[in-house]
Amino acid sequence: MDTVRSRRNELVTRFRNAARARRPDRTMLLLDGVRLIRDACAAGAPIATAIVSQAALAAGDGDVERLARDLEASRVPVAAGSDAVMAAVSPVRAPSAAVALGDHRPARLDAVLQAARDGAACVVAPVGVQDPGNLGAIVRTAEAAGAAGVAVAGPSADPYGWKALRGAMGSTFRVPVADGGSPAEIAAAARSHGFRVLAAVPRGGRALHEAELGERHLVLVGGEGAGLRPFADLADDAVSVPMAPAVESLNVAVAAGVILYEARRQRASR
Repeated sequence: MDTVRSRRNELVTRFRNAARARRPDRTMLLLDGVRLIRDACAAGAPIATAIVSQAALAAGDGDVERLARDLEASRVPVAAGSDAVMAAVSPVRAPSAAVALGDHRPARLDAVLQAARDGAACVVAPVGVQDPGNLGAIVRTAEAAGAAGVAVAGPSADPYGWKALRGAMGSTFRVPVADGGSPAEIAAAARSHGFRVLAAVPRGGRALHEAELGERHLVLVGGEGAGLRPFADLADDAVSVPMAPAVESLNVAVAAGVILYEARRQRASR
């Protein structure tokens, strides 16, 4: 295993470019941390290369050692990085002991909708969700609740950026996530596949427990500012999570979770 000690090394530059890549130009995913790399490998996501902490190897960190061995056994190039190098390639404040680059292969919107059509399940569509941590949490919740997939509208954060990938904790590799397209385009594509389009609004929508969620639905959830107000006319109906009068709204990831679990409950009851 080669050791990389300079932050100016070409390999380090590749990692830093992946972390800073703009959404339309992304070709590689920055996978930060042993667990996320493991999740990507388990889902069959192609790994291009990895850097593991030289200090962690020297200290006998079993998780890092096993990861390095497994990657090398799969013919993935693995290098050991000095502390300075790990600080350069890992974007978090306390650098992770392993960072990898994976091929970027986002799901197509039609594939997400077809998966839901085959299983009569919901698809959640974040609109204008700017916080990548919230976006990652929505992806993770979608998998947990048995949603068919996630269709991220263009005004939202990048679901394949490193922050959102960490927030999703591996779910991005197990549930299809389509990226891009305007809210209107996503809603139109959903209708063409036989979906009803619902908008989650803080007040004034049909009470969640009274809404029909057992069949195919695309659920639009709004971001941290204007929410879905600019896109309300895209929906066939609006639903609201009941809240105490003094509460203005729920966090978007929490609201998405409540709705998706109600949809799961209704599907199970059928």
